[in-house]
Amino acid sequence: MVDTTKNTKLFTSYGVKTSKAITTEVAAKLISKAKKPLLVVGTGVLDPEILDRAVKIAKAKNIPIAATGTSMPGFVDKDVNAKYINLHQLGFYLTDPNWPGLDGNGNYETIILLGHKKYYINQVLSATKNFSDVKSISIDRNYIQNATMSFGNLSKADHIAALDEVIDLL
Repeated sequence: MVDTTKNTKLFTSYGVKTSKAITTEVAAKLISKAKKPLLVVGTGVLDPEILDRAVKIAKAKNIPIAATGTSMPGFVDKDVNAKYINLHQLGFYLTDPNWPGLDGNGNYETIILLGHKKYYINQVLSATKNFSDVKSISIDRNYIQNATMSFGNLSKADHIAALDEVIDLL
């Protein structure tokens, strides 16, 4: 089992609340129990190993995908519900409880994050952390301190193994 709760040393500060380091079991349980989840992916998912796992996570629980940056081409012909949206704009929309969502059925209560630049996603999550009730779960290889919960800083091999464990537990 991969220890995903290690290496959470902070080098910058974005407020008094930081994310809780979580295990693969907790991540999988939270994803499984989410009533209206959204998988938010960045360009880091274009790595073939990460892309394969993102698709498996989306298919396991029929989770829609918000493809940000240049990640959308990775989901063409993958039989998943992926829509493009600008990450900064998505962060703004998530703070609005009346936003209809990407599917027109209302805002999301849980977002799952994968494949983002740490410095950028932390800034976007600053809004959701402070101005909404949206829970954010980072299953990325970097500790994302403005998420509600996050894996710690992981090597690429540990990250792949952790994603595999999450998929197996879904």
